[in-house]
Amino acid sequence: MDFRSDNISGAAPEILEAVVRANEGTAGAYGEDDWTARVERRLQEVFETDCRAFPIVTGTAANALALALLTPPHGTVFCHEEAHIQVSECGAVELYTGGAKLLPLPGDHGKLAPETLSEALRCLPDPDRTVPAAFSLTQITEVGTVYGTDEVAALSDIARAGGMGVHMDGARFANALVALGCTPAEATWKAGVDVLSFGATKNGALMADAIVVFRPELAETLTYRRLRGGHLLSKLRFVSAQLEAYLKGDLWLRLAAQANAAARRLAEGLAGVPGVELLHPVEGNEIFCHMPAALAEGLASRGFLMHPWGPAGAGEMRLVCAFDRTEEEVDALLAAARQLAQSE
Repeated sequence: MDFRSDNISGAAPEILEAVVRANEGTAGAYGEDDWTARVERRLQEVFETDCRAFPIVTGTAANALALALLTPPHGTVFCHEEAHIQVSECGAVELYTGGAKLLPLPGDHGKLAPETLSEALRCLPDPDRTVPAAFSLTQITEVGTVYGTDEVAALSDIARAGGMGVHMDGARFANALVALGCTPAEATWKAGVDVLSFGATKNGALMADAIVVFRPELAETLTYRRLRGGHLLSKLRFVSAQLEAYLKGDLWLRLAAQANAAARRLAEGLAGVPGVELLHPVEGNEIFCHMPAALAEGLASRGFLMHPWGPAGAGEMRLVCAFDRTEEEVDALLAAARQLAQSE
């Protein structure tokens, strides 16, 4: 059983069926189709505002293009030191902004504190340095924790006072929303977010994310940036069809709720296994723990795959529950872990 990531899962049946239906007949190219128009209207309903939505196929492109809207080549993007844009996207933000600088900042449990952002801004007064342009936060964070709406608002206020736009990397936005129990609007633009990378791929889609722009004046620029960057698909209806099915009947929230529930069950069980220590609060669908090498090797030998995390040999592991993870699969891993721990 594979617990390495939520990227390893297949797609939700409802989304696969929607892609098959979209294959019937012909449709306008490059987003001039009914699916893409309906997705934007649906996202406007979901977020309770006149936002613009741009379907796209990768989270890296969504993040890089979104930040390019906010950041000139001589700008600085503030982010957490473990943010995906900093450690896992191969300089995509720098490429799409034309050379902007990422400034990584420390923070416990994957989250930035308002005072850390304030201090970083205070230390950039020199006119020959890059200018503060954007603040990017990840929801949920790279270690599975969730920013509360008050935390997002506090950071957004500081960013705004410093002349910066606010971007949210929402690769696991649905998981965060389920954890928060608030509305999509309260979690984003009402808390000061200007642009959202809205993820669906990790939560049941084949390959579908969207850039949701809450500031209308930025949207026209994105129309050209997406095309110039090679991310306007000719048969965009197949991406939009995924997003339409994802949002229909709140499927996206049901899938995320199942993933989160499985992660809670797994975390509670692992916490009782001798030698296992949870490293961060489990608030979404990811678990980070320290695990004895013998236990990790024993689980691997029984077919339970996990992703090593942190420094090599440190014994840190990441386990992720995808949208289709079942209680039976979680319990099978826990039973094996308990048996192995008792035999040591």
